Amino acid sequence: MRRKRIRSTPSWRATGPRRDCVFVVEDQEKPGFRGMSVVRVKLFFSFSYEGEEYPCALVEWFKKVGRSPEEQTGMWVVKPEIDDRGNRLMSVVHIDTILRGAHLLPVFGKQFLPLCFRHMWSLDAFKSFFVNKYADRHVNEVAF
Repeated sequence: MRRKRIRSTPSWRATGPRRDCVFVVEDQEKPGFRGMSVVRVKLFFSFSYEGEEYPCALVEWFKKVGRSPEEQTGMWVVKPEIDDRGNRLMSVVHIDTILRGAHLLPVFGKQFLPLCFRHMWSLDAFKSFFVNKYADRHVNEVAF
C-alpha cells in the first residue's frame, strides 16, 4: 500500500479547517471493524517523558450504531460520541494505534442542505455517518 497523508490543520487551502478521520485499533483480537473505532484527528503533537518521545493525536470519537454493518448498504454506521455535558468525547491516542485514514459519508435526512453549506461542516452538521468501505480495496479489507 502507498503512503497516505492524514491531515489536521486549522486552514486548508484558505477554505477553512481540515480534520481527517482515521481508524484506531482498539482490540487486535477482534476481526475487522469490530476491533476498531473511527476518530477525527483534531491535533497532532508529541511530548517527551524521561527521555522518550511520544507521538500522539488529540481525537474526537465516533461510536458504532449497532453491532454489525447496516443491512441495506453493508456499511457500518457511526455517530459522534457525546459526554455527560453534551460535548464531543475527546482523548489522546498514541500514533501507533492509527491504522489508516477513514472516509465517512453522511446519513442524509429528508431535508435539503442550504445552498451556502460548506463541505467542511459535514462532520459537525450530521448526526450519523456511514463508514465507507468502498473507498478503496484496502478499506474494504478492514471495514467489514
